[in-house]
Amino acid sequence: MHLHFRPNDANFAHIEGSGCTMANLLTPAARDADAQAAMARHPGRYIRFTDAGYTQEGADQMRKCVEAGALGLGELHPPFAVDSPEMRRVYELSAELHVPVTIHFEEDTSGTFCAPFKGLPAMIKAYPKTIFIGHANAFWANVSADVPTGIAYPTGKIKPGGLTDQMLTEFPNLYADLSANSGRNMLGRDPDFAAGFLVRHQDKLMFGSDCPCRDGHGAGAVSQEPLIKNKCVARETLTALKQLADASVFGKLVWGNARHLLRIQG
Repeated sequence: MHLHFRPNDANFAHIEGSGCTMANLLTPAARDADAQAAMARHPGRYIRFTDAGYTQEGADQMRKCVEAGALGLGELHPPFAVDSPEMRRVYELSAELHVPVTIHFEEDTSGTFCAPFKGLPAMIKAYPKTIFIGHANAFWANVSADVPTGIAYPTGKIKPGGLTDQMLTEFPNLYADLSANSGRNMLGRDPDFAAGFLVRHQDKLMFGSDCPCRDGHGAGAVSQEPLIKNKCVARETLTALKQLADASVFGKLVWGNARHLLRIQG
C-alpha cells in the first residue's frame, strides 16, 4: 500500500525482489502518465494514488487523476495543522471522490508535517465520509499511551490505551498502513502487544513498505535503525507479520483489506 513512484521501472525491480505481487504507487500528479505507462507494462501488478498538494489547483489535478483511474490520494506530507483550511480541502475532496487519503503524521518543531496528532480524532469525526489512512512516526508512536517527546521511534513495552489504538477502534473511517520504519518499529518493540493489536484491528490494517532500497533485498537502504538497517523494509515487515499473525489475519493484512477498501477486481 505504500511504494513511492520511481522512474525507469525501478518499482518493478523492488516488488519482484521483495516478493510482492502488487504495489500501490504513490505518485505525484505530474507523473501520473508515467505511472499509467508502468501499469500498462506490468498488467495487474500496480494500482496508484495521486498527490498534487493543497491548493484548489492541486485539488483539481488530483480529481483528474482519480477520474483517470487513481484509487486514492497521497501520500500527503502536509506542512499544515491537521484542522487547517488546506487539510480540510483534502478531506472534502476525498469524500467527494469516494477514495481514501494517506497522510504522514509526525510531530516536530519544524512545521513541516501534519500536526498536532491529538487533533486528528476531531477531524475524523467531522468528516465521516472521508476514509483516512494513517501512517508515519506520530501515528505509530501513539499506539502506546506513553509517548516520549522528541523520539521518532520509541522502544520498550507499549502501554495500552494509546490514541491510535483508540481511534482504530472508535472510527470506522480510519485505516492504517504498516509501512516504513515507524510501522516496523511498532511491530518489533513489543511483539506480544503487536500480536494482539493485529488481531484487534485485523480489518483496518494494510501492509506497506515505504522502502528506499533498490532491489527488494536492501541494496541502497539508508536507515540506521536496528530493525531495518541495510535491509528491505518490505521483506522485514512481511517477515514480522508472518511471525505475529496467523494465516487468516495475515491474508487480510497483505491483500484482503486493501482489495476490499479500494474495490480491486480479481
